[in-house]
Amino acid sequence: MDNSAIADNFSLLSKLIDINGGDSFKSKTYSIAAYNIEKMPVQLKDVDNTELFNIKGIGKSIGQKVTELLETGTLSVINEYLAQIPAGVIEMMQIKGLGPKKIHSIWKEMQVESIGELLYACNENRLLLYKGFGAKSQQSIQEAIEYYLLNQGNFLYAQIDAVFPQIEAYLQKLFGKDKVVATGDYIRQMNTLHELEFVVDATNEQVKPQFLTAYPPELLEETSESLCYKLSNGLRLKLYTGTAPLPYRQLKHNGSKIFNEAFEKKFPTISFPEIMGADDTAIFEKTGISYIPPCLRETANDTIFYKAANGQLPQLISAADIKGIIHSHSTWSDGSNSIEEMVKACIQQGFEYLVLSDHSKTAFYAQGLTVDRVLAQHAEIERLNSLYAPFKIFKSIESDILNDGSLDYEPEILQLFDLVIASVHSNLGMTEEKAMTRVLKAIENPYTTILGHPTGRLLLSRKGYPLQMEKIIEACVANKVVIELNAHPRRLDIDWQYIAAATEKGALISIDPDAHSIEGYADIKYGVVAAQKGGLTAALNLSSFTLSQLDNHLLQLKKEKL
Repeated sequence: MDNSAIADNFSLLSKLIDINGGDSFKSKTYSIAAYNIEKMPVQLKDVDNTELFNIKGIGKSIGQKVTELLETGTLSVINEYLAQIPAGVIEMMQIKGLGPKKIHSIWKEMQVESIGELLYACNENRLLLYKGFGAKSQQSIQEAIEYYLLNQGNFLYAQIDAVFPQIEAYLQKLFGKDKVVATGDYIRQMNTLHELEFVVDATNEQVKPQFLTAYPPELLEETSESLCYKLSNGLRLKLYTGTAPLPYRQLKHNGSKIFNEAFEKKFPTISFPEIMGADDTAIFEKTGISYIPPCLRETANDTIFYKAANGQLPQLISAADIKGIIHSHSTWSDGSNSIEEMVKACIQQGFEYLVLSDHSKTAFYAQGLTVDRVLAQHAEIERLNSLYAPFKIFKSIESDILNDGSLDYEPEILQLFDLVIASVHSNLGMTEEKAMTRVLKAIENPYTTILGHPTGRLLLSRKGYPLQMEKIIEACVANKVVIELNAHPRRLDIDWQYIAAATEKGALISIDPDAHSIEGYADIKYGVVAAQKGGLTAALNLSSFTLSQLDNHLLQLKKEKL
């Protein structure tokens, strides 16, 4: 059990105490312990038991609980609280905007013990009768519950990607490598999925006995040509069965419904069942148009078919096209690694540069940099640049877009940075009018280089603030501001649906990992997956610029904007 998992347990314990109406001093103690343990440079699992209690921030009570966690993997006191608190009340912790103390009030004062009951109470305006709940908070809670319920059973692409190889290998072992083909939303590279789909060259009668194991998955649905199982992690596994050739069945499930209808309308003379082969490339060969990757088979517009017919499909960006890490956080703010550690990892992984963009001063919760610390960090960057040349660290900042749309430092400080990533992190519950005014002002600031995670969304957790993306894109083009595609699996923001419109209008995209650790560099993969779905090419992606290209681009921008 690593420090992060230990910290999660203490954080949960703190919340459970508050939900139960317990000692607030104890709750705060465990919350502080969670924070301290998360930030510790040494893993507690690697510390001798005799040395554990000598670590700063680890007293007798915390130390005993750390020992219990390391020895048993759980805390008995957490289990005691979980036994006392109804499961429906615990589930309320998943609802955005509901802190432990509000949940305590809902449970003890309102006598509400489930999310469904709470949604009903919101519909009845019952929350307005209690201290701490107003019309706005009630509306926010209602919307958050509805969003949560809508997304139950859904998964991030990255979550599915982590289990896909094992599931594919298992099915291929059961039915043969050439008789199992992945299809559906995963192959189309959707941001979120609720099931993993495969075409299997077998009938229902041949498939079902293979799943009669000691711990069989639950069979949810069965039709004459499909079986849908529920796996132990909640993921639905859908198998398209039958005897029709694989290419035909794969084509049917590799595209969206509207794409498939448009395809069949354009090529009605093709006798699909007569086509044999390992996959649906054989069908495209017969049509005479270029193969359209499944990630581009989402819409029914004529553009994609025209490009396929005329050899004009884009050469989609790949992870190998990323030349440097843009948008990263170090231990100077809320990152886990020192600048030098991040540089070494970049060099080892073949990157040419690192854009270091720690949080700005207003982000006190993330140890945002004061002006003095900005100057000190720049001195450190210059030292490391001379040490690791020709690799380069760019001096950047993720500047909070303040409530009035201004950036987080005075111009004389902003001009010290090579580039500025401007992002909204606070007061997210804005009206569209407020959000547009705030973000547009930041875009128009001459020091803004990149608009960070434009909508502030968190997939399956939080909707983004409302923006008219067409106007945001136009403003970015007019002000020569790059639009970030934040590659964190929970963001993937800007959404792929706006990438084509942005690039057609002349905008640059930047696939950035928003890395808070060296391991976070790997999230580039998911940014690339989302970018491919939007049809992005390497030429239109800032993080695909070489070091010299990025240097020249930034110098030219400063000449034009400042």
